[in-house]
Amino acid sequence: MSDFYDNDFIHPEESSDEIINENHDSDMVQQDTTYHYSYKNVQNDQTGSTEDSSSDHDAVYEKYQKRKEKKERRMNFSKKLAKMAAYGLVFGLVAGAAFTGVNYGLEKAGLGSKSSTQLASTQTVSTNSSDDTQSNVSAVAKNVLPSVVSITGTFQTTGYGYFGQQSSSESEGSGSGVIVGKDKKYIYIATNNHVVEDATSLAVGFCDDSTVEAEVKGTDSDSDLAVVTVELTKVDSKTLDEIKIITEGDSDALVVGEQAIAIGNALGYGQSVTAGYISAVNREVELTDKTMTLIQTDAAINPGNSGGALLNSKGELIGINTVKYSSEEVEGMGYAIPINAAKTIIDDLISEKTIPESEQAYLGITGRTISSDMAEAYGMPSGIYVSEVSKSSPAQSAGIQAGDIIVEFDGSSVTTMESLQNKIAKKAAGTKAKVKVKRQSQMGDYNEKTVTVTLGKKSQMQSQSSYN
Repeated sequence: MSDFYDNDFIHPEESSDEIINENHDSDMVQQDTTYHYSYKNVQNDQTGSTEDSSSDHDAVYEKYQKRKEKKERRMNFSKKLAKMAAYGLVFGLVAGAAFTGVNYGLEKAGLGSKSSTQLASTQTVSTNSSDDTQSNVSAVAKNVLPSVVSITGTFQTTGYGYFGQQSSSESEGSGSGVIVGKDKKYIYIATNNHVVEDATSLAVGFCDDSTVEAEVKGTDSDSDLAVVTVELTKVDSKTLDEIKIITEGDSDALVVGEQAIAIGNALGYGQSVTAGYISAVNREVELTDKTMTLIQTDAAINPGNSGGALLNSKGELIGINTVKYSSEEVEGMGYAIPINAAKTIIDDLISEKTIPESEQAYLGITGRTISSDMAEAYGMPSGIYVSEVSKSSPAQSAGIQAGDIIVEFDGSSVTTMESLQNKIAKKAAGTKAKVKVKRQSQMGDYNEKTVTVTLGKKSQMQSQSSYN
C-alpha cells in the first residue's frame, strides 16, 4: 500500500490503546492516499483517564507485545536476508562470480531486478562522481547548515478508546525550517504549515544546538507554508554570530539532472544532509486536500525534513521540502515547494499585520469544501462550493451566486473553507479583492469568472449564517 509522507514533519503515532486522535493523527488514518504528510513522533503521553482500572497495565503489556513482535519481524527478516545471501554466494561460486550469485538470489526473492550494489555501481559510472562533487556537497553543507533549524511542536489531541472513553494525549512532533530574514526584533523562519498547524507551543533548535521558544507569525494552508518568529532578545549572542540568512536561488531556472542537496531535521535526530538530482520540475502532486506543483528530487527526504531546505550546487535555496512518496515499489521520490512560488507568500506572511476584530472583513457566503475525491466523483472543480449568498452582502453585490465554486481569492488559490476564512480574516473592511469562481453553464461544463469584491465589515454582518 502506497503512502505519501510529507516530507518530514514527525507525525504523532497512535497511542498504545489504539486511540485515534482527531487532529494530527488524521494522516495516519488515511492510508489509502498516495501523497501525504508524515510526522516524526518524539513523545506521546496519555493525560486522559479511563474507567478501566486495568487499562494502564493492558496498555503497557500491549506496547511490550508490539515491540516484541516488531523485533521478531526484524530478526526473521535479517535471517531471510542472510539465508538468501548465502544461497547467492554458493551460486556465484559455481558460476565463477559471487557478485552475480548474490544478485540472482535477491532477484529470485522478489527484491528487484538489480541489487543495490549494482545500482550504486551504475550510478557511479553514469554520473561520473568525483572527489570534487563530494567536496562541493561538503562545502555547501558547511555554509548552509547555520541557516537551517529544527522545529519541535507540542500538540494536544483527544480521542476515544474501544469502550468509548475519552482520552487526551500530548505529543511532540519534529520538523525543519529555514532562516529567511531578520530585523531588529525577530528572526524569521520559513517552514511548512503542517509542521506548526495546531501546535500549542514551538521550539526552534539552531546549528549550535541551542533551543529557543518560537511563535507562529502567519500560515497559508493552501500553499503549505508558514513563518515562525524567534525574538532576538531570547537568542544568545554567540548563536546570533553563527546563524545565517539563507541565500535564495531561482527555481524557474532549474534543469532536470542538476544536483540537488537537502538539509533538514531527519527523524528528529538533528540536521542531516542528503544529495541527489533534480528529477522533474513542475510536477503536479495530488494530496488529500489539494493539488500542488512541486520540484521532484531523488535526494532523500525523510520524516522530519518537512520545512527544510532543498539547495542547488551553489548552496542557494531552490525549494522548501514538503512531501515524500513512500511505497515498497518506489524509491527516491521527494518533493519541494519551488522557492519562486513560495517567496511571495513568505514575504506576505512576514509583512502582514494583525487586523483588529472590529475591522476584520467578511464576504457573505455559506459553503463547503469540495475535496479532490468529491470533485472526481461528481465531476466538479475542487474549491469552495457556495451554497448560499447572504442578502445585500459584498458577495451578492459583486455577482457571486449560489452554485459557484470559489477557486481563488485575491490572487491566491483556495481549496478549503478554512483557508478562505484565514485569507479574509487578514483583510480589513473596505478592501477590494478579486475572487475567481467557476460557474456551471447550461451545458454542464464550468466556466471561469473573476469578480471584484469590496469586503464588508464583519461586525456588521446581517446574517449569522454567513461564512465570513
